[in-house]
Amino acid sequence: MRRKPRLIDEEDGAIDMTPMLDIVFIMLIFFIVTSTFVKESGIDVTRPQAQTAVRQELASILIAIDQNDHIWINQRRIDIRAVRANIERLHAENPQGTVVIQADKSSQTGILVAVMDQAKQAGVENVAIAATQPNNG
Repeated sequence: MRRKPRLIDEEDGAIDMTPMLDIVFIMLIFFIVTSTFVKESGIDVTRPQAQTAVRQELASILIAIDQNDHIWINQRRIDIRAVRANIERLHAENPQGTVVIQADKSSQTGILVAVMDQAKQAGVENVAIAATQPNNG
């Protein structure tokens, strides 16, 4: 008896990529949803040093004061009279967020105090001032 040569079915050797692609897309969506993005104030500020400086996570509102006493929020220069309205708007978007003020060490203390006062009047209880830890070594 003669055997017929067996024809190799090409579909038997193919790998179905659909489940793998589904998993990759689900992982991509998971990482996008759970990731946090670093917010920048928009300008370079030379922060003062403090021994007790602690890294603050989840700062939702960053305010920068440069060496010329200009106030910056979201890379826009803001007048002192508009600080409260901007903080109220940003705080309404994220009520759990905090305000971090990045004041240049050569800026005037009066501007810093005025910005802190505007943040408190806007209803934000957690206001922090950014500082760097000195390099001991």
